[in-house]
Amino acid sequence: MKIVVIGGTGLIGSKLVKKLGERGNEAVAAAPSSGVNSITGEGLADALKGASVVVDVTNSPSWEDAAVLKFFETSTRNLLAFGAAAGAGHFVALSVVGTERLLESGFFRAKLAQENLIKASSLPYTIVRATQFFEFVTKIADYSTEGNQVHLPPALIQPMAADDVASALDRIAANSPIKGSVEIGGPEQFHLDELARRALAAFQDPREVISDPHARYYGIRVSERTLVPENDARLGATRFEDWLNHATEPVAKAGRQQA
Repeated sequence: MKIVVIGGTGLIGSKLVKKLGERGNEAVAAAPSSGVNSITGEGLADALKGASVVVDVTNSPSWEDAAVLKFFETSTRNLLAFGAAAGAGHFVALSVVGTERLLESGFFRAKLAQENLIKASSLPYTIVRATQFFEFVTKIADYSTEGNQVHLPPALIQPMAADDVASALDRIAANSPIKGSVEIGGPEQFHLDELARRALAAFQDPREVISDPHARYYGIRVSERTLVPENDARLGATRFEDWLNHATEPVAKAGRQQA
C-alpha cells in the first residue's frame, strides 16, 4: 500500500515513514526538502499518484495568528484536493487533544479550522488528536520562563512519546477511516508544573518551577482537565521516566566523565 506522509521529514513524520516501511508499505516522505510543498502545491500530484492513504503531520513555521491560519487552511485545502484527485481512500491528520478548549490561541483556532475542512471534504478521514509530546516539555518551560523561574499552572497533562504517536498513526493509517476523531495519549497523568520540574532536574537545568494557578499554557488559560483526553483514549506504552532516562543519558554520561 502506498502511504504518503506530508511532513514526512519532521519529528513525527520521519518516525512514521520508518514504521510504515518496516511493515512493507511504500512509504513516501513528502516535504519541501523532497520537492513537495503543500502550500504552493508543488510536487503534490506526482507524490500522491497511486496513494491509498495520505497522512498529514505538517506544522506551521509561524504561530502568528494570521500566518498559522493561512498555513493550515491553504495546506489542508491543497492536500484534500490533490488527495481526492489521486483517488486516495483515507486521509489521516494529526491534531491536538483539547483543541476546542484552547481557542484563546490562534494556533488552535487554526487547528480547528483544519479539522473542519477535513470533516467537510469528500475524502474518508480519521483525525488523530494527540496529547503533548515528552519531547516538548522543556519547550513549554522555555515559553513560561521569567528570569530564572518557570511559572506553570498545576493543570493535568497526559503527555506521550513521539515514537508512540508515530506508532498510533501507523496503525490508524493501515486501517479503514472512521470518519471521525480518535484521541491518543500517554499512560500517565501529571500536573504540568511537576512534569516540567522533573524534566528540568533530569536535564540539570537550574531554573526553578513555580506552581501558579494563574499561569498560562502557551499563553492560554487552562483548567485542571483542559489538556487531558477522554477515558476512551488510546494510550501509548512509554512511561515518562523511561523516556527521560533515555533522553538524559548524554547529560548523565557527560557528568560521569567530568567527575
